[in-house]
Amino acid sequence: MKGLTATPELRQHLDALRQQSHHQPIAPDEVTRIVEQVLATMGGEITSTDVKLYRELEGLARFIQHARSEIAQVRPDAISSHDIPSATDELDAVVGATEEATGVILDAAEQLENLAGTLPPEQAAIVSDVVTRVYEACNFQDVTGQRITKVVRTLKQIEERVSAMLAAFGDELARMQTDPSAPKYNPAAGPSIAPDQVDLLHGPSLPDEAKRQAEIDAILASFG
Repeated sequence: MKGLTATPELRQHLDALRQQSHHQPIAPDEVTRIVEQVLATMGGEITSTDVKLYRELEGLARFIQHARSEIAQVRPDAISSHDIPSATDELDAVVGATEEATGVILDAAEQLENLAGTLPPEQAAIVSDVVTRVYEACNFQDVTGQRITKVVRTLKQIEERVSAMLAAFGDELARMQTDPSAPKYNPAAGPSIAPDQVDLLHGPSLPDEAKRQAEIDAILASFG
């Protein structure tokens, strides 16, 4: 009775992939190839265990093919090159704008504090109390900045994972991009937004975007 036996070539292939997995992800094509090689070793009388393994391997191959197709439709290349960098830039801009606004508030509070010294004692005490509360409230900037920095760091880690996935599925994604029947990437697509929040969704432009828009406006004005 002969069941599954690993050929020297298959063992060598598995050892090479085991070493490779320590440095970079194994491409799905390699997994499929291993499944095919394992199935090719099945000969003679096949035991019930071999049949079960065959079904498991066949299901694994189908799962890999289905996963490749779904990942390609998600367009991870666009997520890595557009969505994540854009989100990171927006969050960095939030941190910068918050820091700048906090500086303005603190400067104004300092002016009020200086003004309190010229007021009658009772009024000066009221102003000083208000200024103290302003100073305490401005601690939000540090907390907000720290939390947003954590989010940015997480986004960059996701970007690294997506890039690794792109490396593993590179050829498949390249074919999907040239396939006219493949779904087109739409960066505006996403969850529905309430009508009263549409303007908030767009928000102010980033500094570079605002500069480009100013240049466009100047060119259009020259034709007026």
